Amino acid sequence: MTQLDLHTTYLGLNLKNPLVASASPLSKKLDTVKRLEDAGAAALVMYSLFEEQITHESYELDHYLTRGTDTYAEALSYFPDLEHYNNKGPEAYLEHLARVKAAVDIPVIASLNGISTGGWLEYARKIEQAGADALELNIYYMPTHLTVSSAQLEENYIQLVRDVRSIVWLPLAVKLSPFFTALPNFAMRLVDAGADALVLFNRFYQPDLDLETLEVVPSLELSTSSELRMPLRWIALLYGRIQADFALTSGVHTAQDVLKAMMAGANVAMMASELLAHGSGRLTQILFDIHTWMVEHEYESIQQMIGSMSQRGVVEPGAFERANYMKVLNSFDEKLI
Repeated sequence: MTQLDLHTTYLGLNLKNPLVASASPLSKKLDTVKRLEDAGAAALVMYSLFEEQITHESYELDHYLTRGTDTYAEALSYFPDLEHYNNKGPEAYLEHLARVKAAVDIPVIASLNGISTGGWLEYARKIEQAGADALELNIYYMPTHLTVSSAQLEENYIQLVRDVRSIVWLPLAVKLSPFFTALPNFAMRLVDAGADALVLFNRFYQPDLDLETLEVVPSLELSTSSELRMPLRWIALLYGRIQADFALTSGVHTAQDVLKAMMAGANVAMMASELLAHGSGRLTQILFDIHTWMVEHEYESIQQMIGSMSQRGVVEPGAFERANYMKVLNSFDEKLI
C-alpha cells in the first residue's frame, strides 16, 4: 500500500494514528488490551475509577469502626455495588494501571470520574505515580436540585479542574456532556483552569421504565454513527478558537466517522461501542478503510485534513450556526411538496 502519514498528536503524545480506544470494560483484561494494540489502537483510555469507589472504601471502614451490632445490615444494600462495577477497588485500579502500562507500548490514559472536590482527588497523584501517560477527568453529573444554578454548576467544574491541575503534572483532558448553556465560554474557562484537551461528548445513560414490574431499570444502548453530529458540530465551532486538543467520542464507528472527526478539528477519534459490538479487529479494518479513502482522495497525511472543515475552514461558516436552521427546514418542506 501507498505510504501515508497517519500520525497525530494528542495531549502532547505522539500517536501513530488517530484511533483511540475510549474508556470501557475493554481495558479490564490485559489480553484484550494487547489485542487492541495489535489491531492498531494508537492509545488507550482506561475504564474509570469513580469518586464513589474511593469514598465508599472510607465509608465501609468507618462503618465497621464506629457502628455496633445493632445497625441495620440491609442498609448497605442501598449503597451502589461499586466493587461489582469493575471488581477492583482504588488500590487495585492503580495496580492494574501499572500492569497495563508494562504490557503495551502505546500511551495509556487513566480515567478519573467524579463531581466534587475533596480527598479523593489525591488519587490523581497516585495515578500519575502509577505511570499513566495522561489523565482524563470524566465529570459526569446530572443536576437535579432546584437550587443549583448553571453558574454554580460551571464553577464547581472549573474548581475541580483547578484542583486536579494543582496536584499533577500529567497532561489533563476533561470529558464533558453537551448540556451547557454557553459551551464555548465554558470550554475556554476549562482550558484556562488547566485542561489540555476536551473530550466531546460524554453520554448520559438514561433509565427506562419496566411496565410489568413498575420499576425504574438501568438501560445501556451502544452508540450509533448518527450520534456523531453533535460532537462534530461543536468541535468544528471550537477548533482554532480555543488553544486545546480535541477528542471526538460518541458515534465513531466507521472510517468515514473518523475522517469527519479529523476534518472538523479533532486530534483523535475515540471509540468503544463499535469495539464492544464487533471486537478489536474492527480497528484494523477501519485503518485500512482510512488508508484507502486517503489514497483515492489524494491526501498524504492526517495533519493535512485536521480542521479543514471546521467553521474557520469551510466556505459557508453559517452552516454550523443558526443561519443554517431555516435552510434545513426548507429543504425538508420541499420534500413534502
